[in-house]
Amino acid sequence: MVALAQAVSNLIARAAAAWPLLVLTVFASAVAVAGLRIRGRRRDRADSERLARLRITLAEFDAMDDEQFEHALRDLLVRDGWAARKVGRGGDQAADVIGVRIPLGRIVVQAKHTRVGGKVGSSVMYQVKGTAGPAHRADHAVVVTNGSFTRDAMAWGDRYGVRWVDRDRLDRWAHKGRPLHELLSLPTRGSRLPWRRAA
Repeated sequence: MVALAQAVSNLIARAAAAWPLLVLTVFASAVAVAGLRIRGRRRDRADSERLARLRITLAEFDAMDDEQFEHALRDLLVRDGWAARKVGRGGDQAADVIGVRIPLGRIVVQAKHTRVGGKVGSSVMYQVKGTAGPAHRADHAVVVTNGSFTRDAMAWGDRYGVRWVDRDRLDRWAHKGRPLHELLSLPTRGSRLPWRRAA
């Protein structure tokens, strides 16, 4: 029993000797965490300010690869107030970027980066319409290209509610700064979409 009391006494003495070091460690940790939060907020604010000023020219789009194009479209949606993320990859079910903005709802963007003069055909519009509602629960489906669309693709998209952004609209959105939802006159969430209409 004496040995146990001695061990407890030694433990208390060591803890008492280490107490100032423990307090100092806790204080230093708290200062470090606060510093990281402040730096994170500054970085977030700088990113927000950079995105608010984001303008991309058609020449810059033309020089991008497919992945850079998708990231740029995501950044433009964020600039316009959408909570957007890039999702495009193999098996993406015709969605490269998905965004949400209240009260507009959920948007699915299919990016089609082409060589200058390239045209996007109707088959892309069919794919997007086929997956926008069922696979992605989208309120809006948009196909964006730095090229153009065939006449059939535009007419089919207009008829069945798949919005399209060609080279001219892309310039107005990305370079001139017009928000996508204004450019396309997107309705607010709850509007009857072509893929949500009763058969």
